[in-house]
Order: sequence, then C-alpha cells, then structure tokens
Amino acid sequence: RLTGNWPGEITRDAEAQLSAELDAKKAELRALLPDLVFGEEDESLQLVVGNILRQQGKQFGTAESCTGGYVAHLITLVPGSSDYFPGSVVSYSYEMKTKLLGVKPTTLETFGAVSAEAVCEMAEGARKTLGVDVSLAISGIAGPGGGTPDKLVGTVWMAVSDGQRTLVAKHIFGRDRAKNIQLTGVYALNMVRKFLLGEMPAKAQQ
Repeated sequence: RLTGNWPGEITRDAEAQLSAELDAKKAELRALLPDLVFGEEDESLQLVVGNILRQQGKQFGTAESCTGGYVAHLITLVPGSSDYFPGSVVSYSYEMKTKLLGVKPTTLETFGAVSAEAVCEMAEGARKTLGVDVSLAISGIAGPGGGTPDKLVGTVWMAVSDGQRTLVAKHIFGRDRAKNIQLTGVYALNMVRKFLLGEMPAKAQQ
C-alpha cells in the first residue's frame, strides 16, 4: 500500500475508493440516460458498435436510401472495421430497392419507400445479399422538398434485423438535409447498438 503525507497526496486505498465511486456514478448515469450514454472518454458511437459486433462475432451490413451511404461511412472511419463490416447497398430508387434488395414492387406501390414495410424488406434483403448476421435499413425524406401531408419532410424509417427479430423505428427530423442525414446516422447507429445489446424490444419477423 502506498501512502503519503504531502499536501494533495492520497492513499492507494483512497484512490481505489474514488475509482469505485466513479464507476458507480457512471452506471447510474447509463441507467438514467440509456439513449444518450453509450461510451466513455473519446469513444465514438461507431467504435462502440464495432466493438460489440467484434465481441459477439457478428457481421453487419447496411441498406441506405436517403442517407446515401453515410452510416457505412461512419462505420468505416473505425480502423479494422472490415473485420465485421463487409459492405453496404445504397438503393436510392425504387428500381434499385427491388433489384438489389428484393423489395416487392407491391410494397412500394402500396406503402411507398418511406414506410415500415419497405425498410423491413430492405433490411432482410441486405442481410441476405451481403451475407451478414445483422442488417440496418434506412429510408426517408431528407429534404428540403419531397414531403407530403402524410409524410413530412424529415420523416425517416429505419429497421434492424437479424433474421429472427426485426426492430422498426420512425423519426421526424427537420427540413435541413445535411442535418437530417447526420441525425439519422446517429439514431441508426444507436438503434443498432441497443438491438445488439438486447436493450430494445424487437418484434418477431412476420
């Protein structure tokens, strides 16, 4: 045990106690703000997601429409992300959603590309096409135009699927295109994080 009598010095025991108290406070904060707290120090959300994927031994892929590959960009900012991220499908048009991801034309005609039904099919298509364990799909109206009374500018649907469970979420952001894309990236990655950790209820795939 190290001790000292100089002003400002603390004992090793006191240091350990402070560390334990800090860990307890961190745990409390995570419990209070589960949607906002995901890491420590300079850990980015994409790094945290990557670490979880690596720990679980899972491969991850994305199918992106309105974000144009932005989530894939965030993922690949992490060195070594090729260990768990083989690729992404950017399917902006109806044709590409059908041709590359197998989204049914009737789904797009009935519900539109910006819908829960479409992103669920996109996620499943990406999982199969990319040969991954978990997939994320995103489709929305990034703005500043393109909205309707039923689907406002800034509306984004996203889905995460592992073939057995599918989690779907809808968000409505603002009218700024760049901000909408950035916000979608953050919300989507956090959704993946919580899905992998089992922190969000996921309905069984129909």
